[in-house]
Amino acid sequence: MIDIHSHILPGVDDGAQDEQASIEMARVAIDEGITHIVASPHHRNRTYDNYRDEIRTSVTVLNDLFQSEGINLTVLPGQEVRIYGEILDDLAKGEIQTVNDSKYLLVEFPSDSVPHYASQLFYDMQMEGIQPIIVHPERNRELLNNHEKMYEFVRNGVLTQVTAASVVGKFGEQIATFSEQLIRANLTHFIASDAHNTTTRGFLMQEAFAHIEDKIDAEKAFLFMENGQLLMDDQNVYKEEPQRIQTKKKRFFGLF
Repeated sequence: MIDIHSHILPGVDDGAQDEQASIEMARVAIDEGITHIVASPHHRNRTYDNYRDEIRTSVTVLNDLFQSEGINLTVLPGQEVRIYGEILDDLAKGEIQTVNDSKYLLVEFPSDSVPHYASQLFYDMQMEGIQPIIVHPERNRELLNNHEKMYEFVRNGVLTQVTAASVVGKFGEQIATFSEQLIRANLTHFIASDAHNTTTRGFLMQEAFAHIEDKIDAEKAFLFMENGQLLMDDQNVYKEEPQRIQTKKKRFFGLF
């Protein structure tokens, strides 16, 4: 299994705070069946800046540490970029790290809103050969309340990644319900851990995939796993025709 979003690099953001924490996370990841994990530290989120060259150095050091500890987990370079208007400029400057040097880039929205320029930026990125992946859209309040905006993003070629913990209800029932709606409507393409530690923000990948397979759609669980491999190999991922989320109409006085 491939985990395309984690905060396993030590001492760079709000994920693993030191090498021992990274080792503990790696051992749990292996128990989850993960063989490759993308280190995607925060960038441009007001608190943390992690640049491409720094990330690549940290990934090399961490892989060497895991090898010396006999930990059979491969760390790949990535970056969780808080959306901002100059992403393409900074990509050209060598400051941005795509997932494993592929065309795919993890992009994060603020928790409460979607910037007005997002659609245009995503269009520009795709025209330059960069494929944006919106991470944890199910935890964005504006998207949670505006399903049409989510549909339009995916219809226009943007990919999305739902967090395993969201699927199994760790962020609450409303987010779990939205996660299921995204999956059923073909509005997401990856499941990843977004793991920060082994306690409060763990992996939960096996639990999430089991839930999707048993409660939602077994074929989608397989598709998400395949897409992780395709992304790592810089291949085109599987996409099904996006659908609008169908919500139940409220009942008034016994009538619809």
